[in-house]
Amino acid sequence: MGRIVHSPEKLKKMYQKVLIVVSLSQIFGGAGLAAGITVGALLAQQMLGTDAIAGLPSALFTLGSAIAAFIVGKLSQRYGRRIGLTVGFLSGGLGAIGVVMAALFNSVILLFASLLVYGAGTATNLQARYAGTDLANKKQRAKAISTTMVMTTFGAVAGPNLVEVMGKFALSIGIPSLAGPFILSAAAFIMAGMVLFIMLRPDPLLLAKSLEVHRQPDTDKAISHASTLPNKNGIIVGAMVMILTQIVMVAIMTMTPIHMQHHGHHLSAVGIVIGFHVGSMYLPSLVTGILVDKIGRTAMSIAAGVTLLLAGLVAAYAPSDSMVMLVVALSLLGLGWNFGLISGTAQIVDATTISTRAKIQGTIDVFVALGGATGGALSGVIVANSSYAVLSLTGGLLSVMLIPIIIWYRKST
Repeated sequence: MGRIVHSPEKLKKMYQKVLIVVSLSQIFGGAGLAAGITVGALLAQQMLGTDAIAGLPSALFTLGSAIAAFIVGKLSQRYGRRIGLTVGFLSGGLGAIGVVMAALFNSVILLFASLLVYGAGTATNLQARYAGTDLANKKQRAKAISTTMVMTTFGAVAGPNLVEVMGKFALSIGIPSLAGPFILSAAAFIMAGMVLFIMLRPDPLLLAKSLEVHRQPDTDKAISHASTLPNKNGIIVGAMVMILTQIVMVAIMTMTPIHMQHHGHHLSAVGIVIGFHVGSMYLPSLVTGILVDKIGRTAMSIAAGVTLLLAGLVAAYAPSDSMVMLVVALSLLGLGWNFGLISGTAQIVDATTISTRAKIQGTIDVFVALGGATGGALSGVIVANSSYAVLSLTGGLLSVMLIPIIIWYRKST
């Protein structure tokens, strides 16, 4: 490791290797998380016989992701990204296996418990984006985040479009069709974990810590410490951007499959709409990362709020039988989330120091996941007592709250 520390060329190659390895894991991770998004609510509706708590699966796996985010962050801070991310992905795989078993034995209790564990895969897939920034300089951070995220697109778009195929496969081996996509999830999350465990060497976070030690001579430690204290306001605004975008995205996304099913759309149509949504969450990342680095975190955070508002308006007023308009609405929803996540993540990295970065990132992702859990849980209740249009409008209006938060931050700096 010492030779890497003292060789800029080797360090650059190591940075590129980390991006490649994390990107490869994200392809598998994307396929793993897509199943829960697409059929989680439908599976619960089928087993429970009611729409009122159809948002509960989303709430459970996002709550599970909150718990996992904290654990993965702590493990990463202490043992490095390789161990933290591997444990998270393998846990997600075990949760997906549990969901399949729950459907096979028609056990609601096992379903709920398994969805909680399945959430670890979702949390880990998101936390992997931080690994790409460990060896990046400030001008590369958003691009590093976006490079790893864009690779999620390949798995995340393929996942929903394999819903029908995996459903038929599940039926062929005596498992309910809606559990089929979770078979894919189990294999995908486990593969993502194994890729990181085998290939992510040396660990980027541990290497970054070693670099920081070498950059700080003993005589300069007090000065360096004083000049690299965390920026609390930066952490707050970055966290709020990610939390609000997560609440709005999860709430509208969760109830879209139910809304479509009620209006006569087939499962394959649901898969297409969710595929466009997930693609819009990740595919624009390379462009988003460049924009965040070039025009700034603040401008892109405001863009996130405006885009989510448009998504809510289109979803609310789109004809229920128009799959095209639902594709547009869910694509805007994914794009707004993408803007918010990358700009918010970049602000968090900017505002933290390497000595506590992974721990703070994990803690913030807890609140992001809890925000998603809240959005998922309330979405079913809102739709059951009003309509999908009301839910969409509420989400759009909530996203506008990003703008005053950002104005406050600019005035405080």
